[in-house]
Amino acid sequence: MAAADELFYEEGVHTVGIDRVIERAGVAKGSLYYTFGSKDELVRAYLTHRHEARRDRIVARLAGQESPREQILAIFELREELSAEPGFRGCGFLNASAEAQAGSAAEQVCETSRAWVQELFVGLAEQLNASNAHTLGRQLVMLYDGATVAAQLDKDPSVASDARAAAATLIDMMTAPDKS
Repeated sequence: MAAADELFYEEGVHTVGIDRVIERAGVAKGSLYYTFGSKDELVRAYLTHRHEARRDRIVARLAGQESPREQILAIFELREELSAEPGFRGCGFLNASAEAQAGSAAEQVCETSRAWVQELFVGLAEQLNASNAHTLGRQLVMLYDGATVAAQLDKDPSVASDARAAAATLIDMMTAPDKS
């Protein structure tokens, strides 16, 4: 799994052949196929592992925050930290989904992961009693996605702090008491 994670993230799920994964992992072809059955299922396992790791990192970060506002902003802080790590190549799900065939394991796991991120932000927006929690949640997802893509393309992890500031502004606007 570690070999697949490294190669698929660094080079892409379609670019990397199963023989490269086998070589990097130092396992027999039969072992890999016995464990995963096919490359599609290996890709599923790779993306599922990435989803679980991201979810666990975010949940751990949320646990240290006192309010939904602080939790949302902490997600952007985590985004900046992860974007600054050596070897950062953007969102593994965005990269894999760009290559995914309709109905493939990659598409399915990417959709599951995406739904989790959207539900997370919308749920936190609901806890804020935002005037329109669904809209605020979707806007926060767009900022999060934008920070991820910009960090990759611009090779500048600090864009996540700009996205964090924009998120704080949106939260404040959508949770301010109505003065009418």
